[in-house]
Amino acid sequence: MAKKREPWMIKPKKGSKISLPDSIKAEVETKAADLIEKVLKPTQIQKPPKGADFNYLSDIGANWYRNSFYFTSTYTTPSSNALAPSFESKFVKMEYLGNAKFALYFMRDTGEWVGIFDQLSVDESMKAIQDDDWFAP
Repeated sequence: MAKKREPWMIKPKKGSKISLPDSIKAEVETKAADLIEKVLKPTQIQKPPKGADFNYLSDIGANWYRNSFYFTSTYTTPSSNALAPSFESKFVKMEYLGNAKFALYFMRDTGEWVGIFDQLSVDESMKAIQDDDWFAP
């Protein structure tokens, strides 16, 4: 597995146009769907609390935006004062770096992406998301 770096050492390259191959895109989608269905959903999503007015995790998904793949969590808001019945929040960003390698980021509570790993393969990225507590929804 790639070396863990300090967060300030991993920064996206500004203005770089790296082409994302369709084969890599398909591999990431397939492995992410497998990770979500077999690991993340069974361990992270619980039954809705009875009579609670608090938000609770109701779904986990993933999608591409440009050259980054995001894992998202959907929270249901049962409160009668809620502005919307649910909302979505991103919790992992996989940024494509080229040569079939990715940088992994987690979302801080301040809304800032923090890079932890870089130069990971797809399999190494999925393993890190599964095992590292920084990537919990």
